[in-house]
Amino acid sequence: MESIIELEGLSVRFGKLEALKNLTGSFSGRAIGLLGPNGAGKTTLIHTLLGFYTPAAGTAKLLGRDIRKQDKETRALVGYMPERDSFIAGMTAVRFVRMMAELSGLPAEQALERAHEMLFYVGLGEARYRPLESYSLGMKQRAKLAQALVHGPRILFLDEPTNGLDPPGRERMIQLIKDIRDAGKVHVILSSHLLRDVEECCEQVLILKGGEIARFANLEEERQANKKFLELEIAGDAEAYVREVAALGCESARAGKRRIKMILPPELEIRSLYEVAARQNVQIRHLDYKRDSLQDIFLKAMDLESLGEANHGRA
Repeated sequence: MESIIELEGLSVRFGKLEALKNLTGSFSGRAIGLLGPNGAGKTTLIHTLLGFYTPAAGTAKLLGRDIRKQDKETRALVGYMPERDSFIAGMTAVRFVRMMAELSGLPAEQALERAHEMLFYVGLGEARYRPLESYSLGMKQRAKLAQALVHGPRILFLDEPTNGLDPPGRERMIQLIKDIRDAGKVHVILSSHLLRDVEECCEQVLILKGGEIARFANLEEERQANKKFLELEIAGDAEAYVREVAALGCESARAGKRRIKMILPPELEIRSLYEVAARQNVQIRHLDYKRDSLQDIFLKAMDLESLGEANHGRA
């Protein structure tokens, strides 16, 4: 699979502050989430990949193009929806999106055609001749998305696309992002402080902390890896049941009088648990898979990073 983003010892400094520290890695997929606490370096990384900041050391590649040596080529590949509004007073939506298309290199006639097309796509077709300052927050967010898509980018950077939206506005934006992802023509890089947004839209997640990579995870692989983690609620002799399933190779722990947490070995199927229950005259009243949520992954990344810092300090 072609790498979407390659980081090669990428470092960025602002005076004495090292905002990004020797980031290295190769990332691919239809949708990658970018997570981290405030000040972790998420927006700095996006702005560096867009060419707004010059790396102090190292470099990065977008779809194989070096951001330092092929900056014009890389900029032609990307669309960017910024967190903050950056509209021009008095402009209608169609005029604004057309201008952004022309700035991205489209001829005037094609830029106008694409502006109309994109505004209809994001649900602003009926309001495209209204001034942008008359738009609601949700409409402004969708106008920003339209201008990011208008020139047909291959990589779409979204910085806090649902920030401040009410629940219906958020659902509409999330569905648009999913549609873009599923169409398969554009790779989505979604930066958000909302874990739920990333979990709904992204296949992979890059977690930053203190300007460093704390964790990179494939969410689907994480879920698959955890499919043998179970939680059971039983009625009957729990101790005898635990002893017999342990003999089959299961690791288990009591989580209450009737609840058991269990890890199945790869070769054991769930039906074996029911067979043991039948022999023991035990009822399995509830069985559920325990999969790590993105919140679990995020918190573990923060804990592991803290542990690493503590160990480093002791060394």
